[in-house]
Amino acid sequence: MRDAIDRRDVLRGLAGALAGAAVTVSTSPGPAHASSALASPALAQVRPRVVVIGGGAGGATAAKYLVAGGADLDVTLIEANRTYVTPFTSNLFLGGLKPFEQLEYGYDNLAGRGVRLVFQRVTEIERSARMVRLADGSRIPYDRLILSPGIDFRWTALPGWSEAAAETMPHAWTGGAQFRLLKRQLDAVPDGGLIVVVAPPAPYRCPPAPYERASMMALALKRRGVQGARIVILDAKDHFAMQPLFEDGWARHYPGVIEWQDPQMHGGIKAIDPKAMTVTTDLEVHKAALVNVIPPQVAGRLGRDAGLTDETGWCPVDAGTMASRIDPNIHVIGDAAIGGDFPKSGFAANNEAKNTAMIVRHDLVGGRLLPVRFTNHCWSTIAPDDAIKNGARYEPRDGKIVMLDPYTSQRDETPELREKQAREAVGWYRGMTTDIFG
Repeated sequence: MRDAIDRRDVLRGLAGALAGAAVTVSTSPGPAHASSALASPALAQVRPRVVVIGGGAGGATAAKYLVAGGADLDVTLIEANRTYVTPFTSNLFLGGLKPFEQLEYGYDNLAGRGVRLVFQRVTEIERSARMVRLADGSRIPYDRLILSPGIDFRWTALPGWSEAAAETMPHAWTGGAQFRLLKRQLDAVPDGGLIVVVAPPAPYRCPPAPYERASMMALALKRRGVQGARIVILDAKDHFAMQPLFEDGWARHYPGVIEWQDPQMHGGIKAIDPKAMTVTTDLEVHKAALVNVIPPQVAGRLGRDAGLTDETGWCPVDAGTMASRIDPNIHVIGDAAIGGDFPKSGFAANNEAKNTAMIVRHDLVGGRLLPVRFTNHCWSTIAPDDAIKNGARYEPRDGKIVMLDPYTSQRDETPELREKQAREAVGWYRGMTTDIFG
């Protein structure tokens, strides 16, 4: 991928990041939206209080758009970490196409826009009292809560793998330390070494990401001149997003390096031994130089602890408002939410956040309410100057998010088009992170 892009690519990326969620809102008083669980704040003595928990693509976007245009809201963003590391495009760091520092973002610009920042861990959401309790024992009240808790893992779902085992066999699905650990291990794979990637069942964060990751691992090996190394993907699914495109790209760029096995082939993960660096399936025992375990996923702890999840482990929401189906005073956005066909991605979280901010502003201080629409676009890099993409638009129907007009790249695309899509991906990332943190 070229490091430099022209201004048009950046503008296209920014336009893509902003697409599907127009949120230009007047702050003049207006009638309460039907979804509002509160009486009109017109008689209140203080500004309505909105608390946002989670400073990722969902939460940080929501906080920014809540205060946009000078809305008369008291907005507090609570985040445990002062620096956010973007999971999206982190695979490019593994492939050597992006330095780690370009994944890191702070919150100073949000503070400058009028968002109150609280860098603490949330210990409890007291739903009946509409309070958020922090690690220092203090409590923050809210009139409306926007929760973007991200994902957690089913740590005991894979026999032999655990939270402690992730220090040897990293997931590298969240957190900067895990990304760095996986990169160090990847850079140490010797000639003839075996890499095992354990891919999760759906739903999980960013459906094409495990396969882009395998591509970037193969690229890193190729660039170092490693001979005879292999990557085996042990999948929990019988197919994956854009599979024909990835397999075609692997054959062209990394012949004989990446092997994908579905559950019928490998028969299931029977044991994982971090000390021996082995993964045992019904088919064989893999003795690996590197094991990347991407485990099954659930909604982040705060969503579960607050009782906002259902039997799936995710937080059910109304598609038209992203309001929790369990507590209408809480909107759940980002990867933790389930509401239909919408995927779990940074692009999706950004869209959900802007729509939710529009609705909350309308409910609490009045203003224009536009039709709720969503879009999602996903670029996956197979090799430098070779990126594929898919996406769709979405809209709420009968309380669910329904996919409309899906598209995906084709196998017979020209090298020039694939190179253009790689530049497009860079432009989208710059536009997206500017939209969230700028």
